[in-house]
Amino acid sequence: MREAVRAIPFGAWERAIAIRYLLTKRSHGGVALISVISFAAIALAVGALVITMSVMNGFRSELSAKILGFNGHAYVVGGAMSAQDREAMVRRIRAVPGVVQAIPLIESQALVQGPAAAAGAVVRGIDPADLRATPIISRNIKAGSAKGFGLGEDGGDVVLVGQKLAENLGLNVGDPIGVISPTGGATAFGTLPPSKSYTIGGLFSVGMSEYDQTFIYMPLTQAQLLFGRDQAVDFIEVKLDDPDKAPGLKAALAAAAGPGSVVTDWTERNRAYFGALNVERNVMRLIFMFIVALAALNIISGLVMLVKNKGRDIAILRTMGASRGSILRIFFMSGATIGLLGTLSGLIFGLVFCLNIEAIQRFIEWVTGVQIFNADVYFLSHVPAKVDWMEVAGVSVWALAAAFLFTLLPAWRASRLDPVEALRYE
Repeated sequence: MREAVRAIPFGAWERAIAIRYLLTKRSHGGVALISVISFAAIALAVGALVITMSVMNGFRSELSAKILGFNGHAYVVGGAMSAQDREAMVRRIRAVPGVVQAIPLIESQALVQGPAAAAGAVVRGIDPADLRATPIISRNIKAGSAKGFGLGEDGGDVVLVGQKLAENLGLNVGDPIGVISPTGGATAFGTLPPSKSYTIGGLFSVGMSEYDQTFIYMPLTQAQLLFGRDQAVDFIEVKLDDPDKAPGLKAALAAAAGPGSVVTDWTERNRAYFGALNVERNVMRLIFMFIVALAALNIISGLVMLVKNKGRDIAILRTMGASRGSILRIFFMSGATIGLLGTLSGLIFGLVFCLNIEAIQRFIEWVTGVQIFNADVYFLSHVPAKVDWMEVAGVSVWALAAAFLFTLLPAWRASRLDPVEALRYE
């Protein structure tokens, strides 16, 4: 009996036959249709996974940048908050390696009034120099300016108002805004909350509606007068060169702040929020990985039909000396090619979509006339997308692994086909 010819694994003739089987004749249209469906399903699943994970990454990155840019990375409360010892404490905190800013702040809720309405707001009292050194505010003034902020012996009466808050109150640059403090003083007529009228010097918009419709920045001395803080502040806001260092620097910051001080960081204040984002991100990744695997399962159906239709060809190849390994590799390459092309197409589709997501959003809104991404609901003014190339590589590996794995079973069955049985009924 003639010994089977040993073929070079994945040789030219094996590749040629595999490609020929993919390009089936019209009489085998069912196989071709299933192959097209398998290709489209994998491409759409991979594209959806890339888009979903990129949007989730974009949300986390944008929200983290807004939250950590607008707020501090660590907070010092207690200790020397009076004017006499505060400056020395701030200098010691600024000397801690990794600290970029240490800002004394007053932060309190207040009722604000305009000609059209009244609303609750959060007033931040800040030194003018510290405000200018806070880029998320100083670089995002959309109307007016901060030139008059803090001028005068008592800090003046110029304030900066969130653009969305000003719109809700019917106010603009140069208009007066009434601020009523919740802390009142005793008078002959009972306890009355102090109030004062300020002039809007500028409107800021940081791109996050939660802040743009809530916050007002006021000179520190004016906030001390309005809220009855005398010369004290509420806390010291600390910003670092790397926010992730905050938990590790708490001990050094507490030592610099002195006895009686308490240090907290952004991971403690926003633990539930960022924890929910991470859980949602991981669950969405798991769901779409299952969808990719289900899409790859279609390859089995196509290959099973292909093996059935090509039984006579398999028998002839076997009698001509083709080994079982060659038959396995031929059908494996047929299925793997579908998975490879589907994965590549899905990656290209997903990446192009993510890199042009803002233009796509504007186009859809222009065509439909509907705002599909409401900033009041989603906090951000646009759909963010951040491509993580390591994650894209992981998606590619998963999709290819699923396609290759589901290709092995029908390819193995083709290699085990008995030539005599295959030709008996031909």
